[in-house]
Amino acid sequence: MPGYGNSPPVETVATAQGRVAFLDHILQELGMRKPVLVSASMSGRFALPFLLARGDRLSGFVPIAPVGTKDYSAEQYRHVQTPTLILYGDQDTGLGLQALQSLQHLPVHRVAVVPDAGHACYLDQPEDFHRVLL
Repeated sequence: MPGYGNSPPVETVATAQGRVAFLDHILQELGMRKPVLVSASMSGRFALPFLLARGDRLSGFVPIAPVGTKDYSAEQYRHVQTPTLILYGDQDTGLGLQALQSLQHLPVHRVAVVPDAGHACYLDQPEDFHRVLL
């Protein structure tokens, strides 16, 4: 993601609008129509504003304990009609539960908890994670 890890900082993704435009551009370049967007942890800074602004362009959304959920109100989440699978590890008692508190306001959602897994539940229990995801 631009601005994270070893990538150089990019001013165009400094705002939520810029991150929406960036993700929209990526999906267009890849020729993806109505994808399911899977968003873990820091990618929530990109995925959540995209979901709220352009959720109609997604077939589904899978947030995995994303950051940034508190940046939006329950009312904003209630307007989203994208089917959502809220996913987190049962040992992620910080961000997983915090994200659930906000994301449970999405009207079309299910919750799945990966047993014996922490914040990176997809790394801790990959078979269980993929079973739930599929």
